[in-house]
Amino acid sequence: MKHVARKRFGQHFLTDTAVIDAIVAAIAPVCGDAMVEIGPGLAALTQPLVERLGGLTVIELDRDLAARLRLHPHLRVVESDVLRVDFSALATDFGSAKLRVVGNLPYNISTPILFHLLNHVAAVRDQHFMLQKEVIDRMVAAPGSGDYSRLSVMLQWRYAMENVLFVPPESFDPPPRVDSAIVRMVPLAEPPFIDLQLYGELVQTAFSQRRKILRNTLGKWLEARDFAGTFDLQRRAEEVPVAEYVALAQATRSAIARTQA
Repeated sequence: MKHVARKRFGQHFLTDTAVIDAIVAAIAPVCGDAMVEIGPGLAALTQPLVERLGGLTVIELDRDLAARLRLHPHLRVVESDVLRVDFSALATDFGSAKLRVVGNLPYNISTPILFHLLNHVAAVRDQHFMLQKEVIDRMVAAPGSGDYSRLSVMLQWRYAMENVLFVPPESFDPPPRVDSAIVRMVPLAEPPFIDLQLYGELVQTAFSQRRKILRNTLGKWLEARDFAGTFDLQRRAEEVPVAEYVALAQATRSAIARTQA
């Protein structure tokens, strides 16, 4: 029986074999890799992956698709909302190996998924995701560009990222109304230490009114936390490099610690 794509799950099934081959080549799976696929759907990418891996763990929310996937002898099916999956715990099932996470992410919740995985990045070797192209443009954007955003700053402190493949709408059934692409995300080997919650709050505040200079947004936030250091607040949020946001978060954490001592 043909599965009908469900709008509430943001389902668009990849059908272009040439694109599938290109994605698999970009991922370069090797037998024994600890790989997890998010949203396998009708297994268009799943099957060529499992043929190279020998076995694969998949996360699927749609119970009908999950039931179909359980019939595959080489798949371990986790039927769950991906935002509820503990990837750090999942990694322990593979022993000491770090996870390779792949998937055609539901575009309606792609950013929450990326932030959820950021909390488990220590357990991840790399990530390859199909996403809306404009989202990937924001992820990899440089300071000063129109695409540089909260998403850029939140991810670039922890990952090296690149847009590796363009995917047109006609590669899917049903076709989405947007262009898609594949992003590669590799966790940095020696990332700077930050308080992620504080960093997230700082960045969100900075970009809350991106047309205003930071003195009107971030300035008040810093003042409330007794920050007495030097930071140029006469800029807009999109003009500040990631390294400066990281350094500011570290200095703010120190200021808070001194106040509480």
